[in-house]
Amino acid sequence: MDAEQTARVRAFNRTVTERVGVLHDRYLGRDRPVGEARLLWETGEQGRDVRWLRERLGLDSGYVSRLLRALEADGLVTVEAQPRDRRVRTVRLTDAGRAERAALDARGDELAGSLLEPLNPAQRARLVAAMTEADRLLTAATVALDVLDPAHPDGAHCLRSYAAELRERFGTGFDPARSLLPDPGELRPPRGLFLVARLHGDPVGCAGLKLPPGGPAEVERMWVAPGARGLGLGRRFLSELEARAARHGSTVLRLDTDKALTAAIGLYRAHGFQEVAAFNDEPYAQHWFEKRIAVSPAAR
Repeated sequence: MDAEQTARVRAFNRTVTERVGVLHDRYLGRDRPVGEARLLWETGEQGRDVRWLRERLGLDSGYVSRLLRALEADGLVTVEAQPRDRRVRTVRLTDAGRAERAALDARGDELAGSLLEPLNPAQRARLVAAMTEADRLLTAATVALDVLDPAHPDGAHCLRSYAAELRERFGTGFDPARSLLPDPGELRPPRGLFLVARLHGDPVGCAGLKLPPGGPAEVERMWVAPGARGLGLGRRFLSELEARAARHGSTVLRLDTDKALTAAIGLYRAHGFQEVAAFNDEPYAQHWFEKRIAVSPAAR
């Protein structure tokens, strides 16, 4: 990691935490620290499951429980177990909690205004653009990639979403039964693997890798949720699958795609894939790509 980049990130963190007031126990001038305030805001009007709040905020269960107890003691939230599954607990705002959340929103608007007010219009535009870009990049850094069984609920969700989007985008529709898509068993070790991307605990993308003995590795079923596009997940999937194929001993990585997926075609080319003659009879493919990859020393 570059030392200068690390130092600049730390300097940015110090400036932000000081400027937005998270160093104080009374965040935004209210009688609670930033952790409690953020938990109130995330709970929202509809309420949230405790598990969702933990994953959304990246907090451990003990700390979230302490925050919730403090909010309950102040009469701002209720925490109730679900009748069908007592392990699932739902947090809801009380009337007092809604009033407190509204006050926090108003104070948040005031704080945002205080950040922008000293600047001239050009500086404000630069700051907002920089904050937008920083938010996008920090969100991208929050995404986790995990190897899952394709039958895992998060994996199944991604595969259903993948097929639904192809049905909408392909001019002839999309019928998985006509496609050469691999059986899920081919995306399980040792024949392959299946990656799922999660953002705040929610599945937002997937990509499979077939590892046939003695043959080229193949990228399969790569999909990114519309709301997560622009975070570089496609490139990240390809890099991760390439590294895993190289560790497996593969020297070629290949894939096929439909002509309607122009953004994906551009991504493949930018990642070093070269268009080649058809290597299968996939009915939904009009483009076939390959990339030579270096075998990982660990695979030799």
